Formats: sequence, structure tokens, C-alpha cells
Amino acid sequence: MFDVLDSLKPHAHWLLRIGLASVFIFHGIGKAMALGGFAQMMGLPTPVAALVTLAELAGGVGIIVGAFTNDLITRLAGLAIAPVMLGAIFMVHWGRWNFTPAEGFPMGGMEFQVVLLLMALFFIVMGNAGLNRTS
Repeated sequence: MFDVLDSLKPHAHWLLRIGLASVFIFHGIGKAMALGGFAQMMGLPTPVAALVTLAELAGGVGIIVGAFTNDLITRLAGLAIAPVMLGAIFMVHWGRWNFTPAEGFPMGGMEFQVVLLLMALFFIVMGNAGLNRTS
């Protein structure tokens, strides 16, 4: 059984890539469709909200594209995502670990955002290391 799992190792990066990219592409599209509302809800100037939206979309797409292109794209995508997650953690979710909404934390705690931040940091550090380009 472990031989089969070992044969899948070169492709395991897709588990993280698809998970991270899908969250950021989904949220980026949602923000792009209602940029003014997002800016107002967060108390951000519209240009800053647009940069956050661009970072989410570019980061999500870049995590996928990086697997087919080069290490730099993967690392830059992770680098686009990390500050967005730091902002979300410190501006919205700080002070509550549990992801469920509560009084004072209508958007929930920071558990999910920390996991996304760690995934982004993984791609910043690892890039495309271990990627099997021959199959």
C-alpha cells in the first residue's frame, strides 16, 4: 500500500495548491464583483481594497500557474497571499481562535486564516521543490 502512496508523492503538492488557490480565486472574484461594498465593510480606501482583490486573484491563479511554469511564479503567488492573510488576521479575526462566529467576532476567529497563511508560507519557502516535471 505504501508503494502506491510513495508513487503519488511527486503530485501531492496539488492537494495544497488546489485548496489554497480555490479559496483565493473564489474570494477574489467575490470582492471584484462588489469592490465598493468590500471597501466599505472593511473601512478601506477603494484603491487598497482593489489591491487586496488583485493580490487574492493573482495569488490564487499564480499558485496553479506556478506548477506549470517556474519556481518564481509559485513563490510570488505565496508572497501575494501572505500579507492579505496577515491583514485578515490582525484586522478582522485577531483575538479569537475558533472559526465560528461569536459576539464581537461576526466573521469568526483566525483559525482558518492562520492555516491559509501557513500554506502560503509553505509555497514561499518551497516554491516548486519536489515537483515532478517528467510525468
